[in-house]
Amino acid sequence: MPPELPVIALTAGEPAGVGPDLCIALSRQSLPCRLSVLGDADVLRARANQLGITLDLITGEAIPEHRAGTLHVHHIPVAVPVNAGILDLRNSAHVLAMLDAALGGCMNGAYQAMVTAPVHKGIINDAGFAFTGHTEYLADHSGTSRVVMMLAGGGLRVALATTHLPLREVADAITPTLLIEVVRIVHADLHGKFGIIRPRILVAGLNPHAGEAGHLGREEIDVIEPTLKRLRAEGMDLVGPLPADTLFSRIRHHPCDAVLAMYHDQGLPVLKYASFGSGVNVTLGLPFIRTSVDHGTALDLAGTGRADLGSLLAAIEMALEMAAKRSLPFSPTPPPDGEGGERDAPQGDSNSPMG
Repeated sequence: MPPELPVIALTAGEPAGVGPDLCIALSRQSLPCRLSVLGDADVLRARANQLGITLDLITGEAIPEHRAGTLHVHHIPVAVPVNAGILDLRNSAHVLAMLDAALGGCMNGAYQAMVTAPVHKGIINDAGFAFTGHTEYLADHSGTSRVVMMLAGGGLRVALATTHLPLREVADAITPTLLIEVVRIVHADLHGKFGIIRPRILVAGLNPHAGEAGHLGREEIDVIEPTLKRLRAEGMDLVGPLPADTLFSRIRHHPCDAVLAMYHDQGLPVLKYASFGSGVNVTLGLPFIRTSVDHGTALDLAGTGRADLGSLLAAIEMALEMAAKRSLPFSPTPPPDGEGGERDAPQGDSNSPMG
């Protein structure tokens, strides 16, 4: 018998944004999975009519293989009618209900992964819900104490030690405890969810020129270097801390499996330049697989037919790849040179986008 197709939950995101458009666009092609869109069936039907796309919406409990011309919908109703491009805070609870349903299904095994279309953080907060983003929400509601944001695309994987912090607070946030937790999560998920036998991770310094031997800051000497040394003793292949301005050019000659940046705008501009339109946001550290588009709600494009499907397709494809590789057992192997990080040969698998 052929292997059973994985079941993917796709949350439709902010109903006034491009999320419904992207879900409708998916109906034009087949995918090697059973995919269920979590959203309002009437909103999706109306958006399909607005876009001039004919499709068969399936709303039963059974989730069939995703085939062109059809779309399975797990109906979660909106509170008030939706107009493309116009936010309404009364539908914010609907957005969170979609996330709750997808999370619950992932936790009980009904779904092998969840993929999320973009939400509008501002309108959710205006409605009275404290919401800083998908990543934090899913961590809180799954009882996960630490998660890591990683973006992938354009031949790169970039994880972040800190995410949405003011720049003046970043240095104080870079502590041994934080780095140990973040690096362990990145290493474990590259191995267990991406199937990379011995991940090689390049770690950026915090300061210009990685501190210039302490003349431009001591975080590298006092915090980052000692922490990496401790983690190398656990068998991890870590290179750094490296100056961020030359780190990405180094990858051309010395491939790796991921880069760890110390803060948001240190690592993501390079990745988004290389991948925009096909980048994927991955939440590492969760007890399930979650990927997402790397763009926002694009209210000005909602209902126009001009929304780009590339990032959502990439997110679904990555979720399927991760689901297929997730069963790999975790078994770190100490590098033969003792501390790792000094060898030039790539240590990732041959299919790594960076290796």
